[in-house]
Amino acid sequence: MNLSLFTATIITSICLVLVGALLFWNDNSISSIIKGLPRSRRFTILAFGIGSMWFIYKVSQLGVADFGNHRNLLMGIFGVIAVLSYFFVPDFLAVRGVCVIWLLAATEMLSSAFALYDIPSRIFLTIFAYILIVLSIYLAVAPYRARDFVEWLFKQDRRAKFLGAVLAAYGLILSIVAFAY
Repeated sequence: MNLSLFTATIITSICLVLVGALLFWNDNSISSIIKGLPRSRRFTILAFGIGSMWFIYKVSQLGVADFGNHRNLLMGIFGVIAVLSYFFVPDFLAVRGVCVIWLLAATEMLSSAFALYDIPSRIFLTIFAYILIVLSIYLAVAPYRARDFVEWLFKQDRRAKFLGAVLAAYGLILSIVAFAY
């Protein structure tokens, strides 16, 4: 999937504004849902399922130079690992699924901005992509930190509102930047 820089930036900005608005609104129902997500079996199916399918799709697109001759074998191995992970390693698998999604989304963001050096404002998107990469690696290694962060975030209403405002503001900045390309 090759997104244009404009499309990748708009999709990212919409996601940031929506997540930021939810956090800024900070209703009790929203905070209780978010607190339950790291260990939710349903959210695990959604997040890890989307992440696994997207990853397997990326494997299916491998060329000969990237083990493309063995892509069916690799797709089968990764598919079996994903299914077995759900049953044998379910603890915080939802967090790891979100990390997979973030890593693949960051790949699309960086690919859309690759070699467009004549557009210096693309840096706003690439900075966010690298933040997602660092967060994904950190949370995939220590997924319990996501639970700890969520508990800390909702301990005081102003923390969630502040993070929501920051995310929404960055989303708005990205949308403005997207129309300036």
